[in-house]
Amino acid sequence: MRFLIDECLSIDLVSIASQAGHEAQHVARVGKAGWKDWNVARHAAEGDFVLVTNNASDFRMLYAAQPLHAGLVIIIPSVNRVQQQRLFLGALDELARFGEPVNRVLEVDIEGDEVTFKLYDFPADSP
Repeated sequence: MRFLIDECLSIDLVSIASQAGHEAQHVARVGKAGWKDWNVARHAAEGDFVLVTNNASDFRMLYAAQPLHAGLVIIIPSVNRVQQQRLFLGALDELARFGEPVNRVLEVDIEGDEVTFKLYDFPADSP
């Protein structure tokens, strides 16, 4: 899989994806820092990237308008770099079980000490 890491998340997630055998880019490291969310979503779509963000509300709205997308991973809580790494590793494991998240959203959250996942079709009427 190819991942585009939003600038609201740690650059360290690129290394984690790489170590797991995936291609990854960070928005700030590919000259897109400060881009509006709609530009980031378009770049992700054009590059066939699964977008990883914690900006749930904006990107849910943008992805709802896309009839086809590579997928969206939302790290729900706003947490420190180490916790982001933990949650992203969990997301990679979860995606390994389910495969490419085409037209799906994977939400990653924490309940107590447990990492939780919610995978669903998005937009909801996707095949």
